[in-house]
Amino acid sequence: MNVTSGMPGAALGVGLACDPLSRPPRNRNPPAVTAKTSAVATTTICATRSARVYRICADNPRIPLDDLRPITPIRHPLVERRVKVPASKSVANREIVLSALAQGRSRLELGALDPGDDVWAMAAAVESLGYRVERDGGELVVQGASGRRREGGAIDAHEAGTVARFAAALAALGSGFVTITGSPRMRERPMAPLAQALRDLGASVKGDSLPMTIVGPISGGGVTIGGNESSQFASALLLVAPRLAGGLHLRITGTLVSEPFVAMTVAALRARGARIERSGNEITVREGKLRARNVRIPGDVTAATYPAAAAAVLGGSVTIENVDGRVREGAQGDARFFALLEAMDCTVSRRSGAVTVRRTGDLHGIRENVRDCSDVFPTLAVIATQAADPTELTGIAHTRKQESDRVRAVADGINALGGSAQAFGDAIRIDPRPLHEGVVDSCGDHRVAMAFSILGLQIPGIAVKGAGAVKKTFPQFYEMVGELAR
Repeated sequence: MNVTSGMPGAALGVGLACDPLSRPPRNRNPPAVTAKTSAVATTTICATRSARVYRICADNPRIPLDDLRPITPIRHPLVERRVKVPASKSVANREIVLSALAQGRSRLELGALDPGDDVWAMAAAVESLGYRVERDGGELVVQGASGRRREGGAIDAHEAGTVARFAAALAALGSGFVTITGSPRMRERPMAPLAQALRDLGASVKGDSLPMTIVGPISGGGVTIGGNESSQFASALLLVAPRLAGGLHLRITGTLVSEPFVAMTVAALRARGARIERSGNEITVREGKLRARNVRIPGDVTAATYPAAAAAVLGGSVTIENVDGRVREGAQGDARFFALLEAMDCTVSRRSGAVTVRRTGDLHGIRENVRDCSDVFPTLAVIATQAADPTELTGIAHTRKQESDRVRAVADGINALGGSAQAFGDAIRIDPRPLHEGVVDSCGDHRVAMAFSILGLQIPGIAVKGAGAVKKTFPQFYEMVGELAR
């Protein structure tokens, strides 16, 4: 990781981070950070904070500098800032799998920004199963294979739920032994419903969590999958359904979380010629061929919530240039975030390919069920700390089994800064009160790290532990934050 994009303070300024009113340096080529200067910087950061932050740092003397990132506040309204975000992980990972199953060569345009570890892990997983994947600048070129694969292989999903689940279904198409593993946290995340569904379709699956070994091939028919823990189980089965003899009739039981992501999967399949019928939570996919396709992957709407939140927290306006903020069937469901910002009294302007968020007055709290767009709840929660009245967000129980116990991590982060957040089984309540400096533990969760980093632009003295987690979906996040500060 290079100094300008990976080391704390490179974009925001380690030297000025201890001054709560400091501005980011104009020098775009800061001096290199050595082990010696890292130690000095860490000592300086801890020593010049308040006693509260000093105690937290002292309790964690071995926190490396790249794991504890002080955020330099801006503390003034943003003036017509314009930024871009990486390509959508959710869209890209679906298209990578479909490209592997299609007839012919597909070209996926990812753009200039690094889309993050999850996308590269998906590409590596597909390649591990014997499909041809080439990286060509900001594009991925995938050569589809029309026949069944016999190759075995080993897949490391790292932290990516989409990779673990999509790769499991893809592996079950072949007759080779495929082992899927992942990070310690990924090994704790739900896989059992998908494992059982694959068994029901004829696969041999050892394990109900990672590491998991799968031997196919599976065949078509009817299968039931629970939808209350993750929509990715249903999406994984749907992605491979056209390749199953006789097709697939999928019945989703329970309360389906993140439903727009299932709709996204259905839309992606239809765009490649799949024949699909859907009636609520029952989906039938006919056996058939998928066509290769060149796709420009749109900007990630969830990533766009962070610069949008900066406008909400600081005031002023931010335009995200490569994101469509409209809620549309089959598109990125997290676009609902922008409607929720409007409910909090921000102004949102949407046009094809860009969205602008502006705040000039006070923020107000909301009471909303966000089951269909739960990835944005950490962003909404930090915005809510700056509102004039309380916020309650429900429908988030399943996020306790994501990269972290996200409900607890967000509540603990707010409370560590002197705020008032109550975590419930399926909800969080934020009562606004003045915040102070402090260290927020992201628990290795990219969404928690990014949300609280944005809050640090308004509240002096915030440092984020585990800031490196942003590389999962937004490696250049802190460079983007630096652009907001210029």
